[in-house]
Amino acid sequence: MRRRPLHMSDEALDALGPALVELRAELKIPLAFPKRVLKAADKAVAETPLHHKDATHLPFFTIDPPTSKDLDQAMHLERRPGGGFRVYYAIADVATYVRSGSPLDVEARDRIETLYFPDLKVPLHPPVLSEDAVSLLPGKDRPALLWQHDLDADGNVTESSVSRAMVRSRAKLSYEGVQQAIEDGTAEECLTLLREIGELRETVEIERGGLSVNLPDQEVTFRDGSFRLDYVAMLPVEGWNEQISLMTGMAAAQIMIDSGTGILRTQKEHTDQVVGRLHEIAKCLGIDWDLGVPYATLVRDLDPTKRTHMAFLTEATTNMPRAEYTIFRDHQTPEHTEHATIAAPYTHCTAPLRRLVDRYTGELCVAACADKPPPKWVLDALHCLPCDLARGKGGVADRQTVDLAEAVVLMHRQGEVFDAAVIDTDAERDDPLTGRVYLADPAVLAKITANDGQKLRLGSSVRARLERADLSSDGDKVLFSLT
Repeated sequence: MRRRPLHMSDEALDALGPALVELRAELKIPLAFPKRVLKAADKAVAETPLHHKDATHLPFFTIDPPTSKDLDQAMHLERRPGGGFRVYYAIADVATYVRSGSPLDVEARDRIETLYFPDLKVPLHPPVLSEDAVSLLPGKDRPALLWQHDLDADGNVTESSVSRAMVRSRAKLSYEGVQQAIEDGTAEECLTLLREIGELRETVEIERGGLSVNLPDQEVTFRDGSFRLDYVAMLPVEGWNEQISLMTGMAAAQIMIDSGTGILRTQKEHTDQVVGRLHEIAKCLGIDWDLGVPYATLVRDLDPTKRTHMAFLTEATTNMPRAEYTIFRDHQTPEHTEHATIAAPYTHCTAPLRRLVDRYTGELCVAACADKPPPKWVLDALHCLPCDLARGKGGVADRQTVDLAEAVVLMHRQGEVFDAAVIDTDAERDDPLTGRVYLADPAVLAKITANDGQKLRLGSSVRARLERADLSSDGDKVLFSLT
């Protein structure tokens, strides 16, 4: 799923702009591409021969935020004669233009991923590639890695393969537009199929023990003379769209495992100690969790709009084992190949315009499906890829951007008291003095402190006084105290 840029009004950006500039400088984020990289991109577009098979007869469509230009994925869905479905999933073919060792490749290995800020985007590749020649724009013939998934009538994948092809998207759709068309009954068959297949895949996910935790995003606007921060829930169509991507990532992982060389996105299960603590947290919050009920089943039934459920989900996601990239080759398959949250082997392969690793996994899968050995340039890079990928700055940039936005919303409200719910506490103390609170309005998650003698109980409703909302603070930019 595409990371959502934090939505922000022009007025909010005026207040936040200097802080974002300072943040990017602190993180040493390269904003402009060197001239040699831009020249290499222009040359690649002008001179790279395309020998892809023709699949432009398939009526692909994309679903993205309205302003997006870097379109990684396009799909075409159809029913199979005799039952079941066929999913064609086109992924932008970055490797055709970005050759190993070229200035484009060196620059991408430095950037690692596209970064999204409220005021600008810092792309992984020059715009002539990411927003034009490689982007799956409507009405344009584009090179792609074309996945074909055959599914049975219950949504189970029976066969998957990928090869290079020229594709042409017929329409650039938005999540909101697709959701509205489905709800009011005006959606074309391709979109009703997305819903049908997406819901079947969600059932398959439940059956295998997978988990999708959809905590609301935060959105900043300026209304009635003041800044507002609200929670925005994910639309159902975003979940159905994500299921197509997850299905492809699982298929790619299995193809690489079978071929003997690959890059997996792995995550271990919760330890018994963590599960035990989560059971105690659920009990404290008044959430029924029988010992025989799997963690994934419990979480799936929770409603993040309820304060106690929000508190549990926050604790649960905070305590999830960290996902990592696992490399293997020469059929030396690692002992642990699964991603615990997905409950299956999985890899990143559907967003090569925005993630470095997807270019490598895509090439490994194309080679395996063509019964060819892995490309040498991929093999040569495998040993250092995990370290390269660990340098990505997307996570820290996202977190600090949200911290700054929260400070903007609250910066003139020091001393005010808000209704809040405690969603996290210092687990090292029997009577914790620090934690995090959830405010429903404005939509803020921030640190809170209590004095000796006060009780900070997980899931409790409290009155929280705003002590600090400071864009320039080196510590917590927003801080509350328990009244």
